[in-house]
Amino acid sequence: MGCDPADLAEVEQIVVRSGTSFGKGMRILPPERRYGMYAVYAFCRLVDDVADDEGEPDDKCRRLEDWRARIARLYAGEARDGIDRVLMATIRRFDLRQQDFNDVIDGMEMDARGPVVAPDEATFDLYCDRVASAVGRLSVRVFGDASAHADQVAYHLGRALQITNILRDVAEDARLGRLYLPRELLERFGITPQPAAVVHAPRLEQVGRILAGRAHDHFRAASRAMRLCDRTAMRPARVMGATYAAILAAQERQGWGTPEKRVSLSRPRKVLVALRALVA
Repeated sequence: MGCDPADLAEVEQIVVRSGTSFGKGMRILPPERRYGMYAVYAFCRLVDDVADDEGEPDDKCRRLEDWRARIARLYAGEARDGIDRVLMATIRRFDLRQQDFNDVIDGMEMDARGPVVAPDEATFDLYCDRVASAVGRLSVRVFGDASAHADQVAYHLGRALQITNILRDVAEDARLGRLYLPRELLERFGITPQPAAVVHAPRLEQVGRILAGRAHDHFRAASRAMRLCDRTAMRPARVMGATYAAILAAQERQGWGTPEKRVSLSRPRKVLVALRALVA
């Protein structure tokens, strides 16, 4: 993308320091697209760190507004540091939309204003769109498909991944005073819509099963949309979808009786799932 190697290294280090397996997963991409995804990830990581900081909500929201202004400057052609320069190059090379960056910031602001606790269904879906599907809308363009079908992949796969994360992290979120499960579902099964009340609620199982069903619906819809997209471009999306679908299946086998026991996949299992997705 015509970037200075030092700037690329700075962005890559954000990925490395996060300890995520994301960097390894992106190795299937050619260098230009790989570094484009590193730039998108670095942006997401940095704004997520703002939302997760222990500072006051007003200060966190101000810092997120600074990020919104920073993105606006990039679209106006002004870059002030290495991260800016790689992000600007990525935006220009892959025609990324400013609104998608702003949507991600809006999602982080929902967390920054205070713990999300039992949102209504509409807010639950909006949160999933902002923190996951918006990232997908940026990602599919870097992957190499800017079609309407690719946006549908982002819409459905983002929601599937986020619901899977929410179902896996019920206990961890509760310890942080957060509760992302929809209020209407909790009330349907007589569960008090408060973090401390949910973890050992006898009928949490029913809530988990219903949301898992929704996630499966989104996985299937994403798969149908992928078949209408550029096959090579969708390789990373297929791998992510297959990996998270396997995590969801493992969570369903365990159930939600012991939500403090976080489900994970072994490294060999992840590799096998990824290989199957690539050849499918």
